[in-house]
Amino acid sequence: MSSYNLLIAAVPHNKAELVSDAAVGAGSWGGTVLMGRMISASPVLSVLGLGGATQDIVLILNEESGMKKIIDAVKDACKKERRNFGIMFTLNADTFLKKGIISGGDGSMKDSEAKQDLICVIVNKGYADDAMAAARKAGAGGGTVLNARGTAREDDVKFFGMHIVPEKEMLMIVTEHEKKAAVIEAIRTLPCLEQTGSGITFSAGVENFTVLGKN
Repeated sequence: MSSYNLLIAAVPHNKAELVSDAAVGAGSWGGTVLMGRMISASPVLSVLGLGGATQDIVLILNEESGMKKIIDAVKDACKKERRNFGIMFTLNADTFLKKGIISGGDGSMKDSEAKQDLICVIVNKGYADDAMAAARKAGAGGGTVLNARGTAREDDVKFFGMHIVPEKEMLMIVTEHEKKAAVIEAIRTLPCLEQTGSGITFSAGVENFTVLGKN
């Protein structure tokens, strides 16, 4: 049974095609591009308003057996770009649904020796910067914010006792594995997350982490 990887690349706005074209040329099926807002790893830049550059987030799902060729193709395509042009990493996907056919999902997981972790924080709109500030104090670098929306219905309030806020922000942070626990704990204690239904946080081990651009 095939295993699948999800490749995630964060690059400057209007540079998504550089990644996706290289991936398609290496045999990928295509991908999805989202728009995000980078929160700078530098507190000084954030204060000056210079840390909010728009980014393209490229998602590419492919069979694990072909992912190395795709990663190498993307790295080669970005070699002429500036240093720290972007980042790229992969996550394991144990279940894949396409045309009504489910692949994987047998519950087996490979032992992870990830040196980095992806921490995803979904909060009500306007609080992603607070979460990033707390994460930075705990040792994280920068992050990327994606605009999102909740799918809960107003009728759910009586079941879960929560206030429905349809507009959300999703903060993605890649940090060293040894810092993960401290970052998540810092986010957990934020006042904006005290109310039931105000947000969730989850993490996953990262593989093939690469800084794109000139060496």
